[in-house]
Amino acid sequence: MSDAIEILKECGAFLEGHFLLSSGRHSGAYCQMAKLQQYPDKAALVMAPVADKLRGLGVDVVVGPAMGGIVYAYELGRQLGKRAIFTERVDNEMALRRGFEIKPGERCVIAEDVVTTGVSSLETKKIIEENGGVCVGIACVVDRTKPEAPSPIEIVASAARLDLPNYLPEECPICKEGRLPLVHLGSRKMKEKAENK
Repeated sequence: MSDAIEILKECGAFLEGHFLLSSGRHSGAYCQMAKLQQYPDKAALVMAPVADKLRGLGVDVVVGPAMGGIVYAYELGRQLGKRAIFTERVDNEMALRRGFEIKPGERCVIAEDVVTTGVSSLETKKIIEENGGVCVGIACVVDRTKPEAPSPIEIVASAARLDLPNYLPEECPICKEGRLPLVHLGSRKMKEKAENK
């Protein structure tokens, strides 16, 4: 696991400051996973132990929510020899497009870059199940969940676990200090007032 963190640091993917997460929560650290994607060889190294953990789970399809999960779904699919597809937002709602299909009974794993609350993955799980698929869990690069706030979908594999604090906006000590502006680096459109989704 520490190897994955070292690679993230080498790539400049691990940032410190004041960040708005896609969950609506605030954090003093952020994993900018697109920085890892610049280096396919390093991304493959980071995802190798994740793929190893997925072997034996009978996964048929790897589903990556756009944007963050697309590259990691592809890499897991490549390493597992399985089909890799992605969901994407249409009018800010997750959908399956581009002719992608999930057949009834297919076992699907959701590929994510970073999981903080796991709530975003619920949208992809819903798509999987609406198409008759079975969601076996989440495979991610970085697991940032907390014991007191576990993911609503089981994380079956991750390359690294980071125990970094994150806060509800109204409880954020960085906001209270007022020294650092809040930065949103993710691809998800956020409402003007951040909500814990």
